[in-house]
Amino acid sequence: MSDLLGRVAVAALLAPVALGCVWLGGLAMLALALIAAALALDELFRMARRLRPIPLTGFAGGLAMVVATSAGGIGWSLAVLAVSVPITFLVVAGVSPRESALGSISVTTFGALYVGGGIASLVALRGLDGPSEHFGFNLVLAVLLGTWASDIFAYFGGRLLGRHRLAPAISPNKTVEGFVIGLVACIFTTWVTLYRQGFTNQEALLVGLGVALAAPLGDLFESFLKRDLGVKDSGTLLAGHGGVLDRIDALTSTLPMAAFLLSLRLGGA
Repeated sequence: MSDLLGRVAVAALLAPVALGCVWLGGLAMLALALIAAALALDELFRMARRLRPIPLTGFAGGLAMVVATSAGGIGWSLAVLAVSVPITFLVVAGVSPRESALGSISVTTFGALYVGGGIASLVALRGLDGPSEHFGFNLVLAVLLGTWASDIFAYFGGRLLGRHRLAPAISPNKTVEGFVIGLVACIFTTWVTLYRQGFTNQEALLVGLGVALAAPLGDLFESFLKRDLGVKDSGTLLAGHGGVLDRIDALTSTLPMAAFLLSLRLGGA
C-alpha cells in the first residue's frame, strides 16, 4: 500500500502541472514534452550504458522528433529519425570503430524512437483541430485519463480479485483479472471523455479500446527492458518511486496508438 500512496503523491504533484501545460498548448506544451523526453532519454541511456549508446545523437534525435512534430506534424519526426541513423553511424565509426557498432547504433536509435516517438505523439495529438472546441486538448485528456484509469483499476482489481498471473516472467504482480478490469475502466473513461467531442460512439469506443490494449503493453514493455538490463527502476528522480520513464511507460504506447487511430479517421495526425 505504501507503493500506491507514493504513486498517488507523485501523481498529485505532477498531474496538475502536466494538464496545465497541455491546456495552454504552444510553447508550454512543447517545453513539457522536451523536459519529459530529455529526462526519460537520460534514464534509458543510463540503464543501457553497457550497450554503449551514443547520448549525443540519441538526445538530438529524440528531442528533434518532438520539435519537428510541433513545427510540421508527426511525419517530420520520422524524417528526423531517418537522418539520425547515418549520423549515429558516423559518430560510432569515429569514436569506437572496434567496439560493437551494431549495439551502439541500435540502442541509440531505439531510444530516440521509443521516447522521442512517444512524446512526439503527445504533441501531435494536442495540435489537432477538429469539429469541437478544444479538440486537441480533449484528445490528450482522454488518453491521459484512460491510461491512468487502466493503471489504477488494474492495480486494485489485481489486488482484490487477481488469481491468474498475466506475465509472470516479466511482471509477476500483474494478473489477468486486473488486466480485464483495467481494460474496461480505460475504455469507459476514454469514451466518456470523448463523448460529444466530434466523435461518434463507435469512434470513441475504438480509441478507448486501442488505448486500453496499448496501456498494459507499454507497462510490460518497459518492465521487460528493465529486467533485461538488470535494473529495478529507470531512475531515482521521483523520491524512491522510480524515474520519469517509469511514470510514462504506458504513455509511450497509448499516445502513438491514439495518434495512429486518429490518423486513420482524420487523414493524418
